[in-house]
Amino acid sequence: MTHTPLLARRRVLGAAAATTGLAVAGFPALAQNAWPAKPIRFVVPFAPGGTSEIVARSVAAELTKQLGQSVFVENKPGGAGVTAMQEVAKAAPDGHTLILTHVGTLAVNPYMLKNQPYDVSRDFAPVTLLAKVPNVFVIHPDVPARNFQEFVAYAKKNPGQLNYGSAGNASAGHLAMEYLKLVTGMFITHIPYRGTGPQLTDLLAGRTQASSAGLPALGAHIRAGKLRAIAVGTPQRIAALPDVPTVAEMGFKDFETSQWYGIHVPAGTPADVIKRIQEESYKALRSSAVTERFATDNAVGGGGPTAEYAGFIAKEQKIWSDIVKRASIKAD
Repeated sequence: MTHTPLLARRRVLGAAAATTGLAVAGFPALAQNAWPAKPIRFVVPFAPGGTSEIVARSVAAELTKQLGQSVFVENKPGGAGVTAMQEVAKAAPDGHTLILTHVGTLAVNPYMLKNQPYDVSRDFAPVTLLAKVPNVFVIHPDVPARNFQEFVAYAKKNPGQLNYGSAGNASAGHLAMEYLKLVTGMFITHIPYRGTGPQLTDLLAGRTQASSAGLPALGAHIRAGKLRAIAVGTPQRIAALPDVPTVAEMGFKDFETSQWYGIHVPAGTPADVIKRIQEESYKALRSSAVTERFATDNAVGGGGPTAEYAGFIAKEQKIWSDIVKRASIKAD
């Protein structure tokens, strides 16, 4: 009987120790489940005014509502997206820094730029595809061409006399126009800008003559008659521009180019945090605010699993590595 209190005390201490052990062992999981613990920075590697910003801000607004933490968009243009990518690669891998990735930064830069200060496969982790947006080819109304065929004919009769602007080296518009030049044999000079907004300023003023960009950035100007849409890069015509033909229709079989945008995070970000970002993005993309905006711009929402996005990127890298080589696309 004299040993009973001691035995009971040992049992109590043992239970306490076990509970403490469980608490310690479970701490990392509890910490991860607390995401987001602070505002989330969503970096866009282009200047304001383009399709990239429209996609990012649409999704960020919904994520802010869902997560109870601010998801703020930070435009960081420069270096064909390298400036932003390099900075995010060095950020803490805790899910509080995201970057909007796209065809240029993931599928073209690795083959166009000789010395990138990071590896897109090693230093970043894919999260999810956000959207695919149709590429539209437009010209200034002063160009003496009413349609795609006339524009190609005029450009070929006047090699090097026309300029086209883009959001910058390796931007979706740069790639689309270089691909078009490759298949048509046109010689048009590329003028890179620091974003879609700045390049549209010069195009609308007639200082450049042509461009390719996403419908979200071009739609209002086309409807106002300030720009003339001559073709789309999608396999089929788009509902917003039913009278505008596809490039493939114009005799260039299998021509296809579209802008696509997704989310990446720094490598080392916990898998459960990546999964949570993907799930919340899927939910945001199906909100009425985003679906209505995307429908207006003929954008197709994503939000699928991380593995699906990784497979899509690999496919795009194979396609664009070949086009970069064939078209001799270089950083101007």
